[in-house]
Amino acid sequence: MATDLTAPAPSRADVAPIQRRTLRLLVVTQIIGGIGVTIGISVGALLAARIAGTAVAGLAQSAAVVGGALLAVPVTRIMTGHGRRPGLVTAYLVGAAGGVLVVLAAATRQVPLLFLGMLLFGGGSAANLQARYTAVDLAEPTRRGRQLSLVVWATTIGAVAAPNFAALADRTTRGWGLPSLAGPFAFSAVAFALTAGVLLALLRPDPLLTARRLADAEAAPDAAAPGEAAGRRGAGMRAAWRVVRERPAARLGIAAVAVGHLVMVAVMSMTPVRLGEYHDDSAVLGVVGVVLSLHIAGMYALAPVVGWLTDRLGRRPVILGGLAVLLAACAVAGGSGHHTPGLSVGLVLLGLGWSGTMVAGSTLLSESVPADVRPSVQGLSDLTMGLAGAAAGALSGFVMQVAGYPALTLLAAIATVPLLALALRAAPGRAPDKEDRPCG
Repeated sequence: MATDLTAPAPSRADVAPIQRRTLRLLVVTQIIGGIGVTIGISVGALLAARIAGTAVAGLAQSAAVVGGALLAVPVTRIMTGHGRRPGLVTAYLVGAAGGVLVVLAAATRQVPLLFLGMLLFGGGSAANLQARYTAVDLAEPTRRGRQLSLVVWATTIGAVAAPNFAALADRTTRGWGLPSLAGPFAFSAVAFALTAGVLLALLRPDPLLTARRLADAEAAPDAAAPGEAAGRRGAGMRAAWRVVRERPAARLGIAAVAVGHLVMVAVMSMTPVRLGEYHDDSAVLGVVGVVLSLHIAGMYALAPVVGWLTDRLGRRPVILGGLAVLLAACAVAGGSGHHTPGLSVGLVLLGLGWSGTMVAGSTLLSESVPADVRPSVQGLSDLTMGLAGAAAGALSGFVMQVAGYPALTLLAAIATVPLLALALRAAPGRAPDKEDRPCG
């Protein structure tokens, strides 16, 4: 860490190979970390139901979501002061500790320990989300969307492969004496620890610290004084909010990520319940698996295309396009009735719309704030996104029970209106900061 903080400023010729190496490393670690996140989450509700009862199974899943959102705050403070590497390593190690606690909870059937473990398990998700921002620290402005989306896309491999490993992990660890359904969380803990070790050893030089040194070396005479920059680097959520409040583009970026996530979680979380209304128990799990797999493919598989469009067309047009696709998804899913193919199309569109708002919104946010406060602002975005998703998941069940699935999709569509108004404002952007100029 000391080496990263005291290294001399690189030349612009040095930045391109550093960025290529960083991207390759992030893709690999996203795959391993993605497996760690998904293999545990895929059985989390079942394990919680066996330990604490069906009534609180959903709350255990929500604990992981809330944990990931809340952990974004201390993790980004570490990044602000010391760089991306220690922040990502810390998040993955917290996730690994959470996986170990869940295994202990399964063995002892302690409900409080289970919830604590799931809360800390969210560290893996927090690290996976922060990795997308690491991809753009040294990226050229014309390639930021594509390089961010490449890291998002890498999550697809882990997300698709992990559920298939869950049964193997469970069978393997039962032979070691672990209780049923604890095995996937043991494997998750190993995956998180492995990812932390790889990042600790290989994420050098730190991309955020490198970007700062480059910006400081090229700072204009009217740039912030060293004392001011140092103060911003120690900034927390309050300072981040002040920066966002002053910059319309940053506000649009955060709103795009949060609203897109809220709509996606609200509709997706109740889709299995909707399918259960007209499929019997012998078939519903298979149908749910196919529909949600298509949804995940919509979220991640075309992320590189979304990133290319973000760089080619601009951030705001892709955000608006993502909103249009989300509205179409709500219309198709809500109007599909008991027609599973129609519902599947709606869920694919839901994933595509989420991808548009996530990739374009994250890219816009990252380039709209100075490098010194960027990690804190990105942490604020992930906190907002996580809490929006947790609230949507909690309220969607109530809306489904009271008014039904079509009403839920209608309310989800209405929730996009504030973002639509913000995105349609005449001048959401601004000139990039000096540290946002091309790095190659």
